[in-house]
Amino acid sequence: MSLVRQLSLVKGGHRYVFRYQAGREAEIISAFADMAANSETGFDWFDAAVLSYQMGRRLEMDLEKVAE
Repeated sequence: MSLVRQLSLVKGGHRYVFRYQAGREAEIISAFADMAANSETGFDWFDAAVLSYQMGRRLEMDLEKVAE
């Protein structure tokens, strides 16, 4: 069973929630890019960067736990 991760972003009146399985980070980053490229979503490149950063921090914390 794979660990399910979640990222969320509240922007204006919208709440974006992304759930994905650990190890599939590249796919979710690709989804961020697709959404940011579509001007109709209300989700922009800054939003994609913020969520990507959150994901990176989470991965960093996981690696630190493994290294202990």
